[in-house]
Amino acid sequence: MSIVVRDVREHELDSILELNNAAGPSILPLDAGRLRRLYDSAEYFRIAERDGAMVGFLIGFGSGSAHDSSNYDWFGTHYRDFFYIDRIVVASRRRGGGVGRAFYADVQSYAEVRYPLLTCEVFLEHDNDPVRLFHGSFGFREVGQHVMPGTDIRASMLVKDLCSYPWVRETYGGTLPEVDWLQRRQVTRTADGARS
Repeated sequence: MSIVVRDVREHELDSILELNNAAGPSILPLDAGRLRRLYDSAEYFRIAERDGAMVGFLIGFGSGSAHDSSNYDWFGTHYRDFFYIDRIVVASRRRGGGVGRAFYADVQSYAEVRYPLLTCEVFLEHDNDPVRLFHGSFGFREVGQHVMPGTDIRASMLVKDLCSYPWVRETYGGTLPEVDWLQRRQVTRTADGARS
């Protein structure tokens, strides 16, 4: 019953859309077009499998991307260099079984060699005390709150210092070794070479 975290495959987008929109009020709904844009541009887009079945996904963006989220923009106005968890969804039948912790260990491993901060938000309008406790137990702290335009949803803005980043930066500079586990996900590029 091990949990496997791996990059998403394009044919899994319909299942991801269904999983996202069944998650409840603590996750913003998606349509197929928005999910496709996330798939094409996310720096990190991985799913978790248990017993061969998809049980969740996590999407993230590094600072400097063209991600169009007001929460991402909030972090961009407060921090120069960060990795942003846009959304994490775990199937309701698998919550509390370690999937969220597996995702957060994986995304931290990815981010800490590239960015000094891991960021995310938790909505405050819903009964999210278990979610806030989860993040606090993982080392996140609140650094502010943000009301999302057009939704009136208040979010607690959370950051976690990534203590390995200074050593990695000092040792390797901006060039990491070329090994499989350090490779970035390939994303769609615009005509001018920028990430879309």
